[in-house]
Amino acid sequence: MRTTEMLAAHPSEPTMDAKLLSRAIDALAACAQTCTACADACLAEDMVAELRGCIRTDLDCADICATTLRVLTRQTGADVTVVRAQLQACVVACRTCGDECESHAEMHEHCRVCAEACRECEEACTQLLATIA
Repeated sequence: MRTTEMLAAHPSEPTMDAKLLSRAIDALAACAQTCTACADACLAEDMVAELRGCIRTDLDCADICATTLRVLTRQTGADVTVVRAQLQACVVACRTCGDECESHAEMHEHCRVCAEACRECEEACTQLLATIA
């Protein structure tokens, strides 16, 4: 990804640790994509009704990650209160989705992969949050 390059090219002084910010943005993009793909894979399973909760948490997490990614990408005039709240919501969404997918991981490989992406994103957002909290 070009995240680090783009952040470095921004004319404003960074408001957050650039390395942690870049890592979080990349993890958010990966998690949003993985959660969307996991929800789609759940829909293709024969036991789709039993995966309804997983599908819901996948889609919620994907949407929250995508929104968080956009909020973090905008560096001009960032409101630290909004950024902090969005990161906190994302940590909760990733933890919830990771837990749900982990409960299906032995039966569905896509859930195992999704749980890993959620854990990585949760960690990246938590580390960034710690620098602005």
